[in-house]
Amino acid sequence: MTHKNIYKLALLFCASVQLSAQQIPAPKQSKSVLILNAVAHLGNGTVIQNSAIGFKDGKLTLVADASTIRLAENAYDTTIDAAGKHVYPGFIAPNTTLGLVEIDAVKSSNDEEEIGSFNPNVRSIIAYNSESKVVETVRPNGVLMAQITPRGGTISGTSSVVQLDAWSWNDAILKENDGIHLNFPSSFKRSGSWFEPGIIEPNKEYPKQAEAVNAFLMNAKAYNQGAAKERNIVLEAAKGLFDGTQILYIHADEEKQIVDAIQLAVANGISKIVIVGGFEAYKAADVLKKYNVGVLLRRVHDMPTSADQDVNLPYKMAKILVDKGILVGLENSGDHERMSVRNLPFLAGTCAAFGLDKEKAVQLITSNTAKLLGIDTTCGTLETGKDATLFISDGDALDMRTNKLTTAFIQGRTISLETFQVKLNDKFKAKYNQK
Repeated sequence: MTHKNIYKLALLFCASVQLSAQQIPAPKQSKSVLILNAVAHLGNGTVIQNSAIGFKDGKLTLVADASTIRLAENAYDTTIDAAGKHVYPGFIAPNTTLGLVEIDAVKSSNDEEEIGSFNPNVRSIIAYNSESKVVETVRPNGVLMAQITPRGGTISGTSSVVQLDAWSWNDAILKENDGIHLNFPSSFKRSGSWFEPGIIEPNKEYPKQAEAVNAFLMNAKAYNQGAAKERNIVLEAAKGLFDGTQILYIHADEEKQIVDAIQLAVANGISKIVIVGGFEAYKAADVLKKYNVGVLLRRVHDMPTSADQDVNLPYKMAKILVDKGILVGLENSGDHERMSVRNLPFLAGTCAAFGLDKEKAVQLITSNTAKLLGIDTTCGTLETGKDATLFISDGDALDMRTNKLTTAFIQGRTISLETFQVKLNDKFKAKYNQK
């Protein structure tokens, strides 16, 4: 066999592996759909016990109480009787590296971080792999949208918001370059390791590190307000922070971090700010409210940050912040963050179990997050005119026992809920059921 033929066979093999790995994205909606008789959780705190949800050409055209309306015969091409089931808007996962890393141990599949400290010019979206097997595992739990976010450095780069059923990153985009991510320096440092925390002491370098952030923002503001003699793509990439077209996502947990970071951003003319993490955000509630700053709350299935805190504080945190009038969403970064994005609805369920109203818990991963990401005009709630991105569940979608999706739609398209894990499960069930 010639080298040329061997090369052709290798290409065909690689192509077949790739095609078998990728689920084919659903085609554009061609027939209108009406879902009847389900309990509809609209994502804005409202519940319709006997609902009529209709959509056409990817947009919601009807959201109503089925008992109070009259529809013309054959008003919709397809009717789904969802009696006894629940309908929710698609859940939104912010601050995630979905599609940026496939296998942590394989360096060539890891594209979540760039070298350097200040990288507002880094665009995570061009590295997003819509064919990722990890992406398909989150859809069966109702997570249908995500904010693809870079990691590393002081300014990691720019995130984008995508829907999770697409041929490529271009097709996936819901909002491109929605914001820039700043990892604000910590005012404390910890010694030891995860299994032996050691001591917590003040970070002596904190003033210097905070000043470096301030200097960068000042330089970026000056550059974008004036006529520079030479082009600087790094400073130019931060323009959206100052003209209000982009959000500054400040990753910070400590009270001092949060307050200092907000004041520094405001002093530099940045008006759109969101805190990511925010474990001690409840201590800075007055500052958050003063500057209209929301919080994407860190993973609630976690331990407190210090030994003298209530062990249940992470579970209660969302209710504490909501009661203080703060706009709150949930994020799930941390160890094994991509694989555990599927657990996002259960984080909201935990918040409900620890005192937050159930529909307000739904808002944590729907309308609230949509507002914080700036996509609330098209996503986050079941309202006429918005994208028909929603799903039908057998039961309560915030409870892992009853979160069993039967059907899901992204922009009106009926998407597959099968994953490679389902295929493996079916394979070995068949094997061990054989006589």
